[in-house]
Amino acid sequence: MHFFRSHITTLVLASVVMFSCRNNKQEPPTPVQAKTKDAAVWQAPDTSTIPHSPEGDMIRYGRELIAHTATYLGPKGSIRQQTNGMNCQNCHLDAGTKPWGNNYSGVYSTYPRFRARSGSMETMVKRVNDCLSRSLNGKPLDSTGREMKAILAYMQWLGRDVPKGKTPAGSGIKKLAYLNRAADPQKGKQVYETKCQRCHGADGQGIMQPDQSMYVYPPLWGPHSYNTAAGLYRLSSFAGYAKDNMPFGINYQSAELKDEEAWDVAAFVNSQPRPVVHFVKDWPVIASKPIDHPFGPYADTFSQQQHKYGPFGPIQQEQKLNIH
Repeated sequence: MHFFRSHITTLVLASVVMFSCRNNKQEPPTPVQAKTKDAAVWQAPDTSTIPHSPEGDMIRYGRELIAHTATYLGPKGSIRQQTNGMNCQNCHLDAGTKPWGNNYSGVYSTYPRFRARSGSMETMVKRVNDCLSRSLNGKPLDSTGREMKAILAYMQWLGRDVPKGKTPAGSGIKKLAYLNRAADPQKGKQVYETKCQRCHGADGQGIMQPDQSMYVYPPLWGPHSYNTAAGLYRLSSFAGYAKDNMPFGINYQSAELKDEEAWDVAAFVNSQPRPVVHFVKDWPVIASKPIDHPFGPYADTFSQQQHKYGPFGPIQQEQKLNIH
C-alpha cells in the first residue's frame, strides 16, 4: 500500500498517507476533473490555470514544496534540514488534491478556526507548522519566510472556489463506522504483508531514491516516520485514509480494503515503534479528546488500551449519555 508515496518522489502521510507499487511515477499528477458518481465531491482546479505572474510563481513553488518537501527541507534539503525525509503529500495525496485523500480543499475556507487540540483559534500557519512538527517530525517554518508564504498561496489557490466557512464534500479523511470489537494488530499484520510490504518493506522503512534524498515509498514506522503526536497515529484517521486510498492507485470509488482490514492494518502500523513526542499543551480540555486519542488522561474510566484500539462503541455511548 503506498500510503505515503514520495511524489511529496513520494505524506503517510501518509501522506499520513501505504500500500502498492503499481505506480512508480515520481511527479504528482496534474489535477483534472475526475469522472465521479458524485458530482458534488470537490475537484481541484487545473494547474494550467495558475497565472504566469509572481503570484503564480509562489503558488507553483508552494505546490512543489508539498510534493517534494524533502528536496528542500529534508535531511539533505537544499533550503535547510529540518524534517524526517517524508513529504507533505505522503499524507496529503496528489499534492493535497485527491478527494478523500486528506486534501486541502477546505483549509483556506475554514481558517482561522477554533481547534480543541490546542484549545485556541488557529491560523493556517499554525496548521502547516503542526504538520511539520508532527507528521514530518521536524521543526516549524518561519511564519514570515518564503516557504511558508508559498505553501499558503498554494492552499489559497486550491480553495479559491470554496465559499468561506464551508467544507466541501471529499475534504479530509472519511470516517469509518466503528468495529464491534477492538482493532487487531495481528490481523493487521496479515493485511500489511499482502497489501503493503511490497512498497514499504517487511520492516516498514520504505524505499529511498538512489541518491538517498527522499523516499519513493515512505516509512510507516521507525525513526523517520510520523511521530506519536501526528493525526495519523489515531486509528480512525489511519483507517479512513487507508480505506479510500490504499493500495496506492485506488480511490474512494474503487476501495479494495474491507473496513475491518483498514482498522486492523491501522492497529498494526500504529503498534510499531516510532518517534515519541508529547505536546504537553494539547487538549487543554480533557473531555474534548477524540474517542481514539491514544494517550491519557481521559474524562472517563476506559483504559488507554481501549482508547487506542477499541472497541470504541462503549466509549461513544458513555459520551452521549454524559452529554444528555
